[in-house]
Amino acid sequence: MKRRTVITGAGALLAGAIARPALVRAASASTLRFVPYADLALLDPIITTNYVTRTHALMVFDTLYGLDSSYRAQPQMVAGHRVEDGGLTWRLTLRDGLLFHDGTPVLARDAVASLKRWGQRDSFGSALFAAVNELTAPTDKELLFRLKRPFPLLPEALAKPVSYVPVIMPERLAAVPPTQAVTEMIGSGPFRYVAQERVPGSLNVYRRFEGYKPREGGTASFTAGPKIARFDRIEWRTIPDGSTAAGALRSGEIDWWEQPLVDLVPALSRQSDIKVALIETTGLIGQIRLNHTQPPFDNPAISHAVLTAVDQGEMMDAVAGTDPAIRRGPCGIFTPGGPMASDAGMKALTGPRDLAASKRALEAAGYKGEKVVLLAGTDVPRISAICEVMGDVCRKLGLNLDYVATDWGTVNQRILNAKPIDQGGWSMFGVFSGGLDQLSPAYHLAARGNGRSGIPSWLTDAPIEDLRNAWFQAPDLPAQQALAAKIQARALEVGAYLPCGQYFQPSAYRSDLDNMLTGLPLFWNVSRAG
Repeated sequence: MKRRTVITGAGALLAGAIARPALVRAASASTLRFVPYADLALLDPIITTNYVTRTHALMVFDTLYGLDSSYRAQPQMVAGHRVEDGGLTWRLTLRDGLLFHDGTPVLARDAVASLKRWGQRDSFGSALFAAVNELTAPTDKELLFRLKRPFPLLPEALAKPVSYVPVIMPERLAAVPPTQAVTEMIGSGPFRYVAQERVPGSLNVYRRFEGYKPREGGTASFTAGPKIARFDRIEWRTIPDGSTAAGALRSGEIDWWEQPLVDLVPALSRQSDIKVALIETTGLIGQIRLNHTQPPFDNPAISHAVLTAVDQGEMMDAVAGTDPAIRRGPCGIFTPGGPMASDAGMKALTGPRDLAASKRALEAAGYKGEKVVLLAGTDVPRISAICEVMGDVCRKLGLNLDYVATDWGTVNQRILNAKPIDQGGWSMFGVFSGGLDQLSPAYHLAARGNGRSGIPSWLTDAPIEDLRNAWFQAPDLPAQQALAAKIQARALEVGAYLPCGQYFQPSAYRSDLDNMLTGLPLFWNVSRAG
């Protein structure tokens, strides 16, 4: 099955968009209008790994450290730190002048409570807290980590810019259990969230936080350095229809389209007043996640049998066509080209695809016709594409498939349901992770075996966890790489998830936008020329 599920006929779409009524008023110098890849359905970055929520969180909240473009941790909310007792004691001091959006000062106890909440959810955070004996706030300005063993990656953990982000919120909000969403968006970042202007499914609004004090000195680089908000107002406009979004970008009614449909990119590139560029420079990697807590994917042999039927070439054909400039392969557990990438266990993905053999393996593993609910987010084209291909594979394998086509926001809410299928549960869903998220075991949330403590998929696998714990204590890069190879081999063996390939998603924005940072969609620093 070779098909394209993205919209075709870019020229016709762009031409047709000209005649439609105005979507929003013309752009202004003080307002930036942005079209995210999907609606912002969940606001709390500790209850979801959704990237649209992560992007929102980086605007509203700040972190103790940031990462520069070389992925080195730099002080952000902290003025600095001091390491004592052979690495067993870390003293972090907050910068002066930090305020929350409600006007209250940021105190060390707010940071302590926020990090403890984050550490219960995040992969890197859980590794850090496994080494923590005690985390306290001796004063309003100082955080004190007392460790059981040295953890030299502590600043890198607290600088993590991807889901789950270690955001700092008021202590009263951080006291909310990490499986329950906070009810207010009160951060200390450069933009404040304007809840009263929210229109679910359509509009989210942010305003410059006048009380924000950027770091002094240095250069803005990824999430490090001074975060200077140059727009008074930022509007996120949800526009599901590609032709409408393209027309709005051409006319200047919007400024920035995060992820234009791949088939529209060539036409947009020819417009002199539009720039097309890679913002997420490590690409996007497709995954089909499995629910390992109930049949049939509570059986690792069944999960692996389905994995052997995945054709990454076919997946990426559906997402991005055949242009080698925007797609890569093959793709294992860790980001291709990254320091932890390897060939370990890759034969299951790179060998000749043989659906008949996969079907026999499925039967031998004990598949008994259990219903398989595949959740497909139809309003995100790349996710819809891999889900359509996966649905076709499931049918050919003889799985009892229930294909649920719905919007991405609904998918994100439903995957939190851990109940059985007949009570609204699920079996599979499609998602994309940024290449940054899969660079190493420290970031990779899906390469875990920590059961209910992990992200939706809930795989319990002690060997993966043991290897991951050993990775954090490895003495050097070669030792880390050897352990990462073992993690990959084990994750593919048990079918932790189904890797679907990597592609590079361009972003499109008006050419009068300047100083755009790369790595992730970031809203500080960017300005309007003239």
